[in-house]
Amino acid sequence: MTVSPSLRAARALLVEAGADRIPHPGGTLLAHLDRVHARLAAWDARPALRLAGLCHACYGTDGFPEPLLPLDRRADLAAVIGAEAEEIVRRYAGCAREATYPTLDGPDARFHDRFTGTAVPATAAETRDFAELTAANELDLAAENPDFRARHGRDLLALFTRLRPLLTEAAWTDCRALLGQT
Repeated sequence: MTVSPSLRAARALLVEAGADRIPHPGGTLLAHLDRVHARLAAWDARPALRLAGLCHACYGTDGFPEPLLPLDRRADLAAVIGAEAEEIVRRYAGCAREATYPTLDGPDARFHDRFTGTAVPATAAETRDFAELTAANELDLAAENPDFRARHGRDLLALFTRLRPLLTEAAWTDCRALLGQT
């Protein structure tokens, strides 16, 4: 399998930022990011979403607040993975989950930004990307950490069942397979 220059450069940036030294369920943060990228690839996600999956924790997240890069380095990340993938990363990192999740599947979906405190309307494409990336991330955590799956599996299955119209068939199949026994 040929590794794209963008993928190689993104991994190098992640290593430079220390992702290979940060403990995370299943090993290191870098190992988790690689698995999220691989899961999205297995689901046949487009390249920009795969690269966003690899870099989704660059600015930290609502669930993992340790940023690898400060937000003022957005241009650096975009130069490596492209503007579309970087925008997905920024949206994912900035998402205030508790405020965003309840409306994500509705016609008035809004992304609530934990960095700025603002809420902006979400397009259908943005909500699909966000749902797919969220599923890939959470399913990796559930697969690698049985305690996480025991504590959060039922709620995650409920979330992904509600978001089912936003998920690809491959993502939904994985959700049911991994979380269906919780």
